[in-house]
Amino acid sequence: MNGPVYDRLKEIIEQVADENDWQILELAIQPDHIHLFLRANPYTLPTDIARRIKGRSAHILREEFPHLMRMPSLWTRSTFYSTAGNVSSDTIQKYIEKQSRD
Repeated sequence: MNGPVYDRLKEIIEQVADENDWQILELAIQPDHIHLFLRANPYTLPTDIARRIKGRSAHILREEFPHLMRMPSLWTRSTFYSTAGNVSSDTIQKYIEKQSRD
């Protein structure tokens, strides 16, 4: 995802995070995947985070960018979740920043 789709996706992710009181610590949008490091309350299921972001963004992006309708789906079902328990937030943020530069 790049160009206007990138910009709009970033807005959508920020909006969903704001609505749910999640704090985005780092976000790197790649052409074929996203790295998102955020802080959520302990009662929020990680699966709900992905579901809300993927659901909202797929609906809005396909509506606003008709060329995305040609894709069978905007998102795959795959996700990776991890806690920052044994790794510092700084280490994770630096990793994601590096991903966005590569």
